[in-house]
Amino acid sequence: MNEINYTVRRTWKAVEHRCIDLFAGAGGLAVGFRSAGWGVVAGNDTDADAAATFRLNFPEASFFEGPVSKLSAKELLADCRLDKGDLDCLVGGPPCQSFSHNNHHRSAVDERARLFEHYLALVGGLNPKTIMMENVPGIMSIDGGRVIEEILVRLRDLGFGATVVRLSAEEFGTPQLRRRVFVLASRIGPAAELIPSPTHWGPALAQFGGPKERPPGATRRPVTVWQAIGDLPELQNGGGSHSAEWPHGQPSTIYQRDARRGAAGLYNHVCHRLTDVNLNRIVHVPEGGNWRDVPRELLPAGMKRARLQDHTKRYGRLAKGGFASTILTKCDPHWGAYVHPTQDRTISVREAARLQGFPDSFRFAGEHLSKQYTQVGNAVPVQVAQAIGLAVLVHIRRYGSSNKLLKLAA
Repeated sequence: MNEINYTVRRTWKAVEHRCIDLFAGAGGLAVGFRSAGWGVVAGNDTDADAAATFRLNFPEASFFEGPVSKLSAKELLADCRLDKGDLDCLVGGPPCQSFSHNNHHRSAVDERARLFEHYLALVGGLNPKTIMMENVPGIMSIDGGRVIEEILVRLRDLGFGATVVRLSAEEFGTPQLRRRVFVLASRIGPAAELIPSPTHWGPALAQFGGPKERPPGATRRPVTVWQAIGDLPELQNGGGSHSAEWPHGQPSTIYQRDARRGAAGLYNHVCHRLTDVNLNRIVHVPEGGNWRDVPRELLPAGMKRARLQDHTKRYGRLAKGGFASTILTKCDPHWGAYVHPTQDRTISVREAARLQGFPDSFRFAGEHLSKQYTQVGNAVPVQVAQAIGLAVLVHIRRYGSSNKLLKLAA
């Protein structure tokens, strides 16, 4: 797609604080910000299925489908009825594949790696009060750290103070081990105030690199896999429905209750079908186990040569009392621990979405099941986005109405 396919908003709501989501995907960041009290007025992405999902779940927002390089600040401002400098927050996550440690051809110069330049060009044209950029931890080390340094210098030249922080999703109530890097910037006050404090803590986090001591304000226990998905109906391998009535039974945890709130039905509770070969492997894997529990004669040829300490997530079955491994764009057993804790199948799209923090009312579009899994895996965990959205909102309310901008440190 070479041009922007523009969909005007179907409804208009007066909101106090507004954000625009670039590289929005299905809208994980937007869901988090909306739940924090923000008005999402526009989104952008190139992916047609993600665009359909965003439009479905954000009917109040305009959507610009196409390359961000074709999007102008002028048309965004006109559509959102804003003047330059009025936008409260510009959020977005430029595609991260080029920076990911899972990519064996990491590069700072391929086209996807330079998409942040278009993001920064729109920063200059919109001049928002605050900015939030998300990416994988690999952005910190690619090209010797020069990419992240370039972003910070460019922001400083545009009049923003900026800070970089690595946040762990499980410390904000997401039942998943997931690390992401956020560039938080402000032209109206100290950028460090945009960093949210962890809300969840428990000794189990220490074994996964979390803090050994409880951080101030982290008063809630981490959420486990079963606390998140234990109420969802059983499925057969390859079974489920994209839209169904809720079965009898009540949620048994606060997380489940909150997830169900506002959902008219059970959406996207469907899983892809494992081949007989893979099904014959996973039936040998106990809860919390992995490929090492599979009889050697059933393993792929390459894994027969693997050391026991390698690939510890492959063909993994989730543990009820543990955390999910990072939800990727394929919930494929060969990629990681994506087998249901008690059923011989992979997790469904809805279960993956629960583990990413999406509410059950959020519906995923896309003709192919793989496209829905991709949208879930590409999203920022909703609880992390909400925590940042709340911190930015406090910041905006503290400094946004002041006519005198703070002098930011170089």
